[in-house]
Amino acid sequence: MPDAVLSLPGVGARVAEPFPLADVELTDGVFTRARDQMLHLARVYPVDRLLAVFRANAGLDTRGALPPGGWEDFGHPDEDAWGPDDYPGREAAPTANLLRGHYAGHFLSMLALAAGGPGDAADRSELKAKVDAMVEGLREVQETLAATGRYSHPGFLAAYGEWQFSRLEGLAPYGEIWAPYYTCHKIMAGLLDAHRHTGSGVALEVAAEMGRWVHGRLSVLPAEQRAAMWALYIAGEAGGMNEVLCDLAVLTGDRTFVETARLFDLDTMLDFAAAGRDELDGMHANQHAATLLGYLALGDLTGEARYADAVVNLWDMLVPGRTYAHGGSGENELWGPAGAVAGDIGNRNAETCVTYNMLKIARALFERTGEARFAEYYERAVTNQILGSRRDVDSDDSPEVTYMFPVHPGALREWDNVGTCCGGTGLENHVKYQDSVYFRAGGSAGPDGGVRTVWVNLYIASTASWPEAGVRLVQRTGYPLEGGSRITVDATGDLELRLRVPAWVADGACTVTVDGEPQPVQTDGGYVALRRDWRPGTVVEIGLPLTLREVPAPDDTSVVTLERGPTVLLARSAATTWLPLEAATWRRLDGTLEAPLTSADDGTWRLGDLVLEPTWSGSDARYHMYLRRADARIAFAGADPAADSGVPNAARADGRTFLDVLWSAGGFADRPAFVEGVLRTTHEFVDLGLLSAAEGRQVLVAAARSDVGRPSEADGGPGSGGRAAEEAALLSRAPTTTHEGSAPRVEIVAADAPGVSGWYLRPPELTVTARADVGEPVVEVRVGDEPWAPAGQEPLVLAEGVHIVTARAVDEAGRERRVVREVSVDTRPPRTKVTTKRLGPRGVEINLAAADDVSGVDSIRWKGPDTFWATFAEPFSRALSDVPQVIEFAATDRAGNQEPVRTLVLPPADAEAE
Repeated sequence: MPDAVLSLPGVGARVAEPFPLADVELTDGVFTRARDQMLHLARVYPVDRLLAVFRANAGLDTRGALPPGGWEDFGHPDEDAWGPDDYPGREAAPTANLLRGHYAGHFLSMLALAAGGPGDAADRSELKAKVDAMVEGLREVQETLAATGRYSHPGFLAAYGEWQFSRLEGLAPYGEIWAPYYTCHKIMAGLLDAHRHTGSGVALEVAAEMGRWVHGRLSVLPAEQRAAMWALYIAGEAGGMNEVLCDLAVLTGDRTFVETARLFDLDTMLDFAAAGRDELDGMHANQHAATLLGYLALGDLTGEARYADAVVNLWDMLVPGRTYAHGGSGENELWGPAGAVAGDIGNRNAETCVTYNMLKIARALFERTGEARFAEYYERAVTNQILGSRRDVDSDDSPEVTYMFPVHPGALREWDNVGTCCGGTGLENHVKYQDSVYFRAGGSAGPDGGVRTVWVNLYIASTASWPEAGVRLVQRTGYPLEGGSRITVDATGDLELRLRVPAWVADGACTVTVDGEPQPVQTDGGYVALRRDWRPGTVVEIGLPLTLREVPAPDDTSVVTLERGPTVLLARSAATTWLPLEAATWRRLDGTLEAPLTSADDGTWRLGDLVLEPTWSGSDARYHMYLRRADARIAFAGADPAADSGVPNAARADGRTFLDVLWSAGGFADRPAFVEGVLRTTHEFVDLGLLSAAEGRQVLVAAARSDVGRPSEADGGPGSGGRAAEEAALLSRAPTTTHEGSAPRVEIVAADAPGVSGWYLRPPELTVTARADVGEPVVEVRVGDEPWAPAGQEPLVLAEGVHIVTARAVDEAGRERRVVREVSVDTRPPRTKVTTKRLGPRGVEINLAAADDVSGVDSIRWKGPDTFWATFAEPFSRALSDVPQVIEFAATDRAGNQEPVRTLVLPPADAEAE
């Protein structure tokens, strides 16, 4: 239902607005799979479990309900609901689960989004009843806390005492406290979603009282103190507090909330971002990404340009330069250096919460600008990371979503996440896929009226209704497995339909028809605009051919992803080292691949020896998102065998091969540009002595006989005479040298193969061999940055670690060739450290922390009486019984080494704590 918005000076105008959730309904497809699985959880999960932590904090009956668990659990048994001033101090105050309450806020948002969406009226009514029950429960807790007189303002509402906020003001670090305003934001956001999508007046009242409590706390603090708070790592993480306070200002008409929102400004970041200075390296990604939507809102409400300037500049610092192929960003929750994608691949990339917030920002920036680049990012991130973040299983108690969706070799998605931050945002992600498929303007939608306009930003099977403007669209498509869509437009009179042409569509490949009649495809800002007098039932078809593309990382063109249309493909493999990709003979002119990709019944594709699955599969398989180019020979696409030159794909001293250099821009505009590129690269490599003149001629002949960018003879392309002429012209410009031969050939050979993980589980022995066209070469080898040493007769034996082994051979003419091999060695299993903490007389908290400084810890598994082997994620608690209990545990590293199973004996409940 629409908001009851009171007019405020300075509210920013929009170029486009999204359709309300209830007016867009998705039809069967890959998105509805994840949506329906999450809606099942929304329907069956008890509200009392979500309210349990709040009721316990207020001293109310929890009705026998257990909380969700994980971070969203009851605190320490000895923890009190301390007020702002009576916290006894860290050493005297056992605490636990200090983020509790946040997950319930997200769950309330999910329920409200689902209840306010399309679908069966009875189902929506049932969901609305759960929203109402949850809102009433939170209102009761807020009133009960207020009645104690213990807290600084009657609007205080939390599942723990007010002391965390006081300690934040004392600049307490993460560890003593968690992120109290982060939790506050999630509760307030859930309440405002309940108001927006189900019309709950009580929810707005409860949220407004919370906002007044926030104002009371922060308005009395010096600006310097607030700045220090918001700069604290995680402890100062405030989520989107500025956003919900701006929402409150608009919904209530109370401008005090605008000033309250500004109390969350992190001026240091706003200043460097508004000035266009990139200082993001090392900053906590989600801590700061979540604030950007609030800054946009503050720009709207205050008219201050620096807010919007900062957000747009920050966006440009993040996309694409810090964005992985699936739309995620960050390593171990931190942003890396500018432009580092391949260079910032670690073991825990791409926190899903960050992408949740980036999608919101992309949507908001599109509303304000109508620029296709924001829709481009939205499509990439929602199709790949977000849809792929929901495991393909049903569950009655877990969201089954990812925390990290990592991108390193041999990664596994971190499923489950009950009670975590990404478990919370994951609840919302999958029930609102329809929110950015269509946008609109004009008619009754825009402030100035004007021509009715509808943007189609995502090609997802769906129905959109705009009853006020008399417009209805029905999209039929198998996207993302199908390229293009068939859109039935029910409208009368003047309407402009804007169809986005995705960046993954090859130039000139898009087609558009209206009732079967071809239309000129002229893109304006990434859109094909169809303005006409419409009649009901008009059918528009847009063709967007799906091609297989090899997409290089911006900072290392040897590191690539395989993408099919909007879908990033994952290569299934048990290896945790880089997988090679040989694609030289498949590359078309535009960089797409004419590859033998075949589909299998299990939803995967086969490409040579690779088994590929879409990022959105929701599977449990170990995967590789990025592959490393490993073309052995210089070759080109074509039916003529001579298109494979047979010449080794030599590498420069910087490690970039002939084909890396040739295809570094991704493709060529036309056949002449390709031929010139081959000629230029051939001259460079001959001049470096990496190719002989004869080899250079072989490469040029292969390029001339290739089919890259060449029209077929049936389409008017050159016949054999034309090919011969092109070959002759190329050879006339071939490089010449005064010496014969090329740099020596050099190889690094391992005596044994690595394990299935790609790691050597015992020290490998490497031998370096070389041969020269003339005389005996000088052969040297080095490991990492060590000095060069002669390659002796004895094998080189490597110790633990990931080693870059480089061998070089220099002939009598001074020509040098190098070969580089990455060798990963891990021969020792990780070791787990166990710590325990008693939780009263009948409980104990167990923390298993493993270390492996070589390949890294893959998992820690444990089991106890009546417990299956579980994968470790966080400290866990066990209830003590009347007899001792044995807990077994073992850690495994990414190389495949497993620690011997060890045991921990828990004492009986009546024993003294050790």
